[in-house]
Amino acid sequence: MAIIAPTRKDVTHPGQLKKYSWPLRLWHWLNLVVIGGSLITVLINSTITDRQPISKLVQTELQKSGVTITGQEAGSVAHSLEDNVWNVHIYFGYVLVALLLFRLLLEFFQLADQKFIRQFKSAYHQYKITKKNREAAQHEWVVKLIYTVFYLLLVIMAVTGLFLAFEDAMAPYKAIRHNVKDVHGFCMYLIIAFIVVHIAGVLLAERKDTGKGIVSDMINGGKK
Repeated sequence: MAIIAPTRKDVTHPGQLKKYSWPLRLWHWLNLVVIGGSLITVLINSTITDRQPISKLVQTELQKSGVTITGQEAGSVAHSLEDNVWNVHIYFGYVLVALLLFRLLLEFFQLADQKFIRQFKSAYHQYKITKKNREAAQHEWVVKLIYTVFYLLLVIMAVTGLFLAFEDAMAPYKAIRHNVKDVHGFCMYLIIAFIVVHIAGVLLAERKDTGKGIVSDMINGGKK
């Protein structure tokens, strides 16, 4: 059972109702930092610490100092650097899993009109029955649908990421490791696409009278 607070008034600003609760806003911005950090580690490992160029760089720089090493030895150094970055990526993954669990629990304790499931159902209902302003109702429904896909992607990323992080414990399922890694990587690209669409949508909304202040609302909660 969800716990409904006896009042919907914001404690900090009596008499004002908030669009977004402070736990939801905190989750939103922490999620931004964690997903951003995770994507940066992927970018670093695919560019700066990519094994082949790093191996050549290590060999070249050591040769300047009069030290000669084999390509295999240089590759070991590059592999070590890559592993260190992946370790940071894994830590970001653990935090992402924790944030996802926090968001699922938060859904049970949110005020009734702030629950995502209720908003999702309401948007679908409005889209189905609304005759006037149907475009606005359709937009709201599509936005909620996109967010639902995003949450599903987070779940898939969390599950596949944990599988890869604990691959030693998942040895009996080693045969599917490559497939799991492919799914994890594919979901990453879908999340990047969501971020691009989300930012574009926010920027467009800020240009309209009905959507102005959306960023501010996600910082201070906004008003009902």
